[in-house]
Amino acid sequence: MSTGPVDDPHDRTEPGGDGPALTVAAVARRLGVAPATLRTWDRRYGLGPSEHHAGAHRRYAPSDLDRLLVMRRLTIDGVAPAEAARLALAADVAAGPPPRSDDLTARLPTVPTPSGAPTPAVATDAPPAGRAAGARGVVELVDAALTGRGDRCVALLDLGAVDDLAAWWTGLVQPAFAALARRTVVERPGVDARATLVGGVLAALRARTAAPPAADAAVVLLLPVPGETRPVVAHALAAALVDGGVDARLVAGPVSTRHAGELALMTRARAVVTVSEAPAPDLSVVAALARERDDLPQFVMVPEVAGERVPLDRSVHRARTLTGLVHEVLAVVAQAAPL
Repeated sequence: MSTGPVDDPHDRTEPGGDGPALTVAAVARRLGVAPATLRTWDRRYGLGPSEHHAGAHRRYAPSDLDRLLVMRRLTIDGVAPAEAARLALAADVAAGPPPRSDDLTARLPTVPTPSGAPTPAVATDAPPAGRAAGARGVVELVDAALTGRGDRCVALLDLGAVDDLAAWWTGLVQPAFAALARRTVVERPGVDARATLVGGVLAALRARTAAPPAADAAVVLLLPVPGETRPVVAHALAAALVDGGVDARLVAGPVSTRHAGELALMTRARAVVTVSEAPAPDLSVVAALARERDDLPQFVMVPEVAGERVPLDRSVHRARTLTGLVHEVLAVVAQAAPL
């Protein structure tokens, strides 16, 4: 379950112990996994409860929980379960249990670097230390989202010291969304891990773009795709354009081909951008706008599988990456700037 640690009436602190001995259900709640998963890890890999008391089921000691947190973190990172279990069993948890906290990542003990483990998706131009920090950031961000800690997500996503917003997206936010998409969780009413992460991302981007644009800033419109929910990456793109001195405006609600032309004319847009994550996006508005305004540059970013659907012509261009899209749009805007 994706809620954070709660006081459990079945948690028992044993005399002389250094923390509560936990039931399977209590540990499952803290890790955000099903009890059946814990039993599988116990049966297959030996990551089970180590304490046994007369007249009671075996219970998890604090050191058992620490090893399970290592297992959970590594599997989120894409490490194979057998390798993750080996590393969890080898992890140094002898330093004593960390303080109990709603932030699960505060409990993660030191773990050896997995040999041959897949590299998490982080910015490829980062140095090795930066990639390691990026991987840790992804794990912490996923944990915060799973435990419903919106405040923690906002803190982890802070853009105050970030220069390259596109790298922030591709190295931290995008891998976190991908990790969440691979997880099956059981949530309480009102708890939504993805919505918590989305809220943190939007809060960070609002703070980044709080200052009003310059009066003479060029306008770039980001149009929605008919029938689709606007992807979060569109907000990251708009914020990156704002960083480049553009007045980026995201259009919400239904937009017909007629509306698109009117909006472009009304705002005196220098370029129009359409972003979709769907495998078969409806790009009819892009095609119609190109026929109506062949002098208005349009940029389209879609998944590779949808590349052939882009109505390429003299004014419509396809971008394959967020970084490339930002650079192309800023270049076109600069060329079109009045003398």
